[in-house]
Amino acid sequence: MRNLEDYFRNVHQQDGFQEESRLIHSCPELIDCVRTVGFLPLLESGIRGYSAESLMAEECQYVQFPDGSWEWPLWQWKGSVVREGDCVYGKFFAGKAGFISRDWWPDFYNWRRSKSQEPGEGSIEEAILATLGEHGSMIARELRAACGFTGPKMRSRFDAYICRLQMACRIVTEDFVYPVDKHGREYGFGWSLLTTPEALLGKEKCLCERTPQESYARIKEHLSRLLPYATEKQICRLI
Repeated sequence: MRNLEDYFRNVHQQDGFQEESRLIHSCPELIDCVRTVGFLPLLESGIRGYSAESLMAEECQYVQFPDGSWEWPLWQWKGSVVREGDCVYGKFFAGKAGFISRDWWPDFYNWRRSKSQEPGEGSIEEAILATLGEHGSMIARELRAACGFTGPKMRSRFDAYICRLQMACRIVTEDFVYPVDKHGREYGFGWSLLTTPEALLGKEKCLCERTPQESYARIKEHLSRLLPYATEKQICRLI
């Protein structure tokens, strides 16, 4: 396992990333990175170099082939990281997806839950959580249909509710489900299999003995150490 400081030590170079800063060549290395840094956005985060995508080695970058097919190891690995990497995945960082290690999850959950109100009785958020709780886990499009978001332009409206619930740590992604072609091969970008953090981890794994403000301070100190070149405003936006 690498040290915390190893991952982003070169990203503040004015002439761009140094080759040694691209540390991830395999799924196990990505899992190790998530466990080490604790918080890792999947794609561009607003802080230069702070994402799994930025750390991928050259041979692991997105490639599109002449026939229209593509290869993107990071996208293909994310399901394995969620299942095997002792982490939680969702749209946590300013509405963008990323990983949070289970070691850091209780503090993040503690802080975000303190900043959001319980869904009101009869609200759409309450209906979404009740439907999800009844089924345990559902892919996004099935949950959308079950909640009645089936008319024109309803997908984007529903996705906005799901994003807010993820930002509040009320919904997370359990895994990814892929359609299968006639040859039995998976294809496409996959569908998120959604659940609640309590169903995924157990309620006790989400609880934290610190106050929300103590959790916030702990996360901020950690991210400031991890990203010494980031501004306070950038770090606070992530938290």
